[in-house]
Amino acid sequence: MDSVRSAFPAKFAHPRSMPTRFLPAIHTTASSYKNPFPNRPLPQSYSLPWMPSTYYKTAAIKPTLAPLAKSSQGITAGEKLPSLSTSTTVFTRYTPEDWHKSNGTNCRESEASQKNAERLRAHTSRLIDDKYRQTKKTQVESTRNLGVRANDIAFWKSELRHELDEVIGETNALTDVKTRLERALAESEAPLQVAQECLLHREKRMGIDLVRDNVEEQLLTEVDVIRSCREKMQQFLDKAKAQILSNRAAQHKLEKDLANKQVAHRIDDRCHHLMNTSHGISYYRGVEQVDATISVPESWAKFTNDNILRSQSQRAASAKLRGDIENLLPVTASEMWRQFNAVNVAFTKRIAEMADAKRKIQTHLAKTLQEIFRMERNIEAIQKAIRDQGPPLKVAQTRLDERTRRPNMELCRDTAQLRLVNEVRDIDETVQTLQQQLRDSEDALQMLVRAKAVLQHDLAVKANSLFIDQEKCMGMRKTFPSTARLLAPI
Repeated sequence: MDSVRSAFPAKFAHPRSMPTRFLPAIHTTASSYKNPFPNRPLPQSYSLPWMPSTYYKTAAIKPTLAPLAKSSQGITAGEKLPSLSTSTTVFTRYTPEDWHKSNGTNCRESEASQKNAERLRAHTSRLIDDKYRQTKKTQVESTRNLGVRANDIAFWKSELRHELDEVIGETNALTDVKTRLERALAESEAPLQVAQECLLHREKRMGIDLVRDNVEEQLLTEVDVIRSCREKMQQFLDKAKAQILSNRAAQHKLEKDLANKQVAHRIDDRCHHLMNTSHGISYYRGVEQVDATISVPESWAKFTNDNILRSQSQRAASAKLRGDIENLLPVTASEMWRQFNAVNVAFTKRIAEMADAKRKIQTHLAKTLQEIFRMERNIEAIQKAIRDQGPPLKVAQTRLDERTRRPNMELCRDTAQLRLVNEVRDIDETVQTLQQQLRDSEDALQMLVRAKAVLQHDLAVKANSLFIDQEKCMGMRKTFPSTARLLAPI
């Protein structure tokens, strides 16, 4: 029996083919009746006879007897069997050796069949467990993906609601500003023409300050200023009407997309909570072959994102237009003063601008001097950074050079090789970037030096202009009569 056992080891590197005929394992214990697997009829090829094939092979041998004369040759009289009568003659079919051999063969084949059956049962058990785990894993992944999908839809729903509220609020705010602009346009009137005496003094301004500013416009002609203001208000009014229509179009797209998201979220949320014990589940044969989709996750997210971006773009344009209108209203109001107050306000504003410009120039001059010092330090830091890139570049190139000496198939373009090549390229790009930054810094330093000279010259020009407007013009206009009227109240 040991030789038989050695032919059937306990562990197999590869599954073996099933014999065409085998006997099931016979167990007398109670565990053999506790079969967790369903009783399925064996295929035709696995049908077994009720008796081992060895029996048929052995029983099929038909013994033949040689003639008595031939078989008895060479046998002495004492060795011969006693003669029997014809009616009681018995001829044995097998020898005891055949009997023992048949029993041993049957036992060995039975044992082999038992072991094959045991291996089959173990393989079947493992197969069922594996398939159950695979099905469970697939269902868990599908449930998780549905949950992620529902979360994505909920996220975009939240974004759409937020953007919808924002665009509605912006549309309402722009409508209010449009109403104010229409009222200001309706209430605008022509101011009086102002005196020309200040123009002679203002012609003495120098350089860039000899500008045709708001003060000069009001001094030249009141009518032209009002006409210009009305044209600006009309242009912005037309823009506001068109922008309101664009805002409402974006709002409609958001509302439609949000409604679709709500339906999709309700469906996916229900699918996410479906279980094997849920009501309403059924077979839908061939449903996996029906592809009714018209988008992929990227295009799906891009569609909603584009709607939000379009709305944000319209909202940003609306907010900018609203800000421009709100800035336009005080500007036009300040320009539409009559006579003395109108000119005095323009002068006051111009003087304030001039003083503010002078302060800014002084501030910028101080900052420029400080920035020149910082830029010089920055140039030194860049030069040091370029020098610091040398050792890492040497290390990377040395590694690449050493790896070229690998023999034969070891010259593999592996991840390390690719990373080293990219490292060398990155360091080269870094050095080039730093060198370009160094050149840019040097150019910026030269520009700062030129800017310092320009600011010093501009500071002298602003001081002269401020003296003309504040001392000469406003000193002369103190006795000027004034009747002020604001035509476009805010």
